[in-house]
Amino acid sequence: MNNWRGKLQPYLLLAPMLLILIGIFAAGIILGLLQSFGYFKVIGLTDFTLKYYREVLTDSAFLSSLRFSLYTATVSSIIAVVLGILLAYSILQMKGNKDTVEYLYRIPIAVPHIVAALLVYNIFSQTGILPRVLFEIGLIHSQDQFPSFLYEANGVGIIAAYIWKETPFVALTTYTVLKHVSKKLSDAAYNLGANKKQVFFYVLLPLIMPSVLSSFIIIFAFSFGAYELPLLLGPTQPKALPVQAFIEYSNPVLGNRPYAMVYNMLITLIAVILTWLYYKAFEKVMKYTR
Repeated sequence: MNNWRGKLQPYLLLAPMLLILIGIFAAGIILGLLQSFGYFKVIGLTDFTLKYYREVLTDSAFLSSLRFSLYTATVSSIIAVVLGILLAYSILQMKGNKDTVEYLYRIPIAVPHIVAALLVYNIFSQTGILPRVLFEIGLIHSQDQFPSFLYEANGVGIIAAYIWKETPFVALTTYTVLKHVSKKLSDAAYNLGANKKQVFFYVLLPLIMPSVLSSFIIIFAFSFGAYELPLLLGPTQPKALPVQAFIEYSNPVLGNRPYAMVYNMLITLIAVILTWLYYKAFEKVMKYTR
């Protein structure tokens, strides 16, 4: 009996706060779901319908926003994963004291995304630091010759900001796993004639792949659902899906609210799918930490 009390006590102590947090979250999801199906009693909508889902899913603006969000999230996440793995492996191969390097590469993780947007703007805009440096050394004759990376449909500015923010996160999670991989595995491969490249691709990479996969899912989900960077650095058209959802929600005509809720429910559905994938990847990660 005492054992049961000891096990339940932490949950009982957390219960009041958890009920509030879960209650607020669940209420928001339920109200949003009801409104997305056309039930919005405040303005007299009481009939459930799939009309709003049909209209949104066939709307060119939604499809453009979806493609743009998938594109920026996929490209930035893939590049961040590759660079993060290389950074983690480079730190692992360093000799001597690594404390300073381990501290410095984590700095971007703590920087807010709004600050990251400001940094990208100040460096890559046509009046930013990089064009001015290129102009001073004579590589360009005017700052207007510098290519426009911001507010473009190719999303380069958004992707650059995400890469700067996400690469250290991938490196952090990957490096943690690499540090705990037994050196005997690499030594055995070297004794059998493998070189550094072969050891990395055939010994270390398979071991860290579950951690890499989980990191990819996390940064992809965040990039796909984030609002700040696409708003501050993105093009007028197409807009990222979260930005388009906010615009729909901000419409002063309350009759437009079901469309906004459809956007939010679709984003939530994608987030749930990614959470499930992360859970599966986490199960694989745990196999290597036991």
